[in-house]
Amino acid sequence: MARAAGTKGQTRIQREKTEQILNAALNVFSTYGFRGSTIDQIAIEAGLSKPNILYYFDGKDTIHGVLLARLLESWLEPLEHMQDSDDPISEICAYVTRKLEMARDFPRESRLFANEILQGAPHIIDDLTGPLRALTQHKAELIQSWITAGKIAPLDPHHLIFSIWSTTQHYADFDVQVNAVLGPQSSDRFENAAAHLDHMFRATLKP
Repeated sequence: MARAAGTKGQTRIQREKTEQILNAALNVFSTYGFRGSTIDQIAIEAGLSKPNILYYFDGKDTIHGVLLARLLESWLEPLEHMQDSDDPISEICAYVTRKLEMARDFPRESRLFANEILQGAPHIIDDLTGPLRALTQHKAELIQSWITAGKIAPLDPHHLIFSIWSTTQHYADFDVQVNAVLGPQSSDRFENAAAHLDHMFRATLKP
């Protein structure tokens, strides 16, 4: 059984070490991707020895797996919160806001996910074709019900969801590009992005 798949039963110090390693690994993986990362890089980032890392985790694959499992759990949550509503436009725009907030608050996790997808999702393909697909289909059916009722404009529900993912995650996955264009002092870029996306999607969804 892989070590450190969870923190249950660990002492406080062991839990702190585990989180220290995972935080360092998140920095490394989100920067270099899975293939470009090594245990040595994670050890340096964590300020620990390589044997210390391997005491808590079997290897790079195990660390990466724990990070992805945590990521997928939180990644589905904003979409799960989109519920039936008498004001579907506001409900969808609230989902846009939640996704943009995740890009703002969890940029490393977003880049970790993007790197995994660019490699063909070898570690999470079952999650993508299983829980993510099922949840997306369920919400697409909800959006279609709003379209059928004439509450929002006729559009493809799946591609609407894809558009929300791409426009919000852009601010994390392409943070360097955004900063290069807007300048590193553009501290209000997420507020401006939120206002722009809200306006854009409301105009698109208006029946």
